[in-house]
Amino acid sequence: MGENIATNKKAFFDYHIEEKFEAGVILHGSEVKALRAGRVNLKDGFIKIVRGEAILFNVHIGILSTTHHYYGHEERGSRKLLLHKKQIDKMFKAVEKEGFTLVPLSIYFNDRNLAKMEIAIVKGKKLYDKREDLKEKSIKRDIERALKGE
Repeated sequence: MGENIATNKKAFFDYHIEEKFEAGVILHGSEVKALRAGRVNLKDGFIKIVRGEAILFNVHIGILSTTHHYYGHEERGSRKLLLHKKQIDKMFKAVEKEGFTLVPLSIYFNDRNLAKMEIAIVKGKKLYDKREDLKEKSIKRDIERALKGE
């Protein structure tokens, strides 16, 4: 994994992560430049399997002010993900089960300078699970403060 551009922190809070995959993303030139500038938001993104292809929806990639309007892109447009057929079939079977969905976790450039996205099969957390995570997080923070103060 290379230089991390954006992480979907909300996904880690709202979902139990079952399995992770690495996928390529089909992007236009202006979208790649916007990614390099860090103008991406994965928070509301989700993935659907449409006719045997994985499609990324609702991920916001901003337009740079230096981009000419002719070469601009749709900010919240759908983007195709590049995955192996076996991976897509595995995801499709998982999503058919009730409660499972596909979400993007992070986007980064790998060592060959290609845009890659880490996606996951996830299951929604209940409210009490979220409260439990917040308690654990605050306890860890308190312990760190106490150790640091010594």
